[in-house]
Amino acid sequence: MTGPRVVALGGGHGLSASLQAVRQYAGEITAIVSVADDGGSSGRLREAFGIGAPGDLRRCLVALAEPDSVWARVFDHRFETGELEGHAVGNLVIAGLASALGDFNVALDEAGRLLGAVGRVLPATSVPVVLKALAAEGPVEGQVRVSATPRISVVSLVPPDAEPPPEAIRAIAAADQVVLGPGSLFTSVLAVVAVPAIRDALAATPATKVYVANLRQQLPETDGFDVAAHVAALHAHGLEPDVVVRDPGALPAGDLGVRYVDRAVSDNAGLVHDPARLAAALQELLR
Repeated sequence: MTGPRVVALGGGHGLSASLQAVRQYAGEITAIVSVADDGGSSGRLREAFGIGAPGDLRRCLVALAEPDSVWARVFDHRFETGELEGHAVGNLVIAGLASALGDFNVALDEAGRLLGAVGRVLPATSVPVVLKALAAEGPVEGQVRVSATPRISVVSLVPPDAEPPPEAIRAIAAADQVVLGPGSLFTSVLAVVAVPAIRDALAATPATKVYVANLRQQLPETDGFDVAAHVAALHAHGLEPDVVVRDPGALPAGDLGVRYVDRAVSDNAGLVHDPARLAAALQELLR
């Protein structure tokens, strides 16, 4: 497939939505995903095996999988009883591949081949990390705790010098477009930007950096935030987007101070981003 080289960064369901959009127009796709999650199945597996959290990586692989893939459906299946209760099959497969192959990135590539993924999924760091936030109440550690904390000013990682895979830096340098968001501002998007080498690569890339604004506040993490407050948080972490995509029926813009485009990118209910509508908006910015 010919088309632009697109890198998408973040985590959770937001990055999955971006990837479903990006795959509709990109020729080469790289997802760079936060692995700081310490809750649920991901938290249990990272504690047991010393790996990066697999859950968001799984969601991205599924988003890039072949349409109607049985394996994609299986990867998202979650056990409801017994010793495996709460685990998604894909999380277990990724952990098993990493254990058998001895290399987390190779395990993700093999999982991608199994799913017929149209792009590559990489962790934001090559080692497990802990997300740390400075908030009004003081320092908070752990993604689950950070997500439940209001009035956050800055996030960082422990260890602070955690390195990304070299392939992630090369992808950012070679990209035509970098897509950030939507998704949890501090615990997904900025959890990736907080990796020093990724932040430096984003500052140096000639690619157009697009921030896809969330549709609503995420309580308590972004309580009271308009889109301008999201952009201000990006700036505070050393990231300056070139353009913001905002749904006019969602969060108010505020005083953005950066180029933005208003496009109806949500579904008809206004609850989530519609991949086809988001794809059209993102592709338009490449012209």
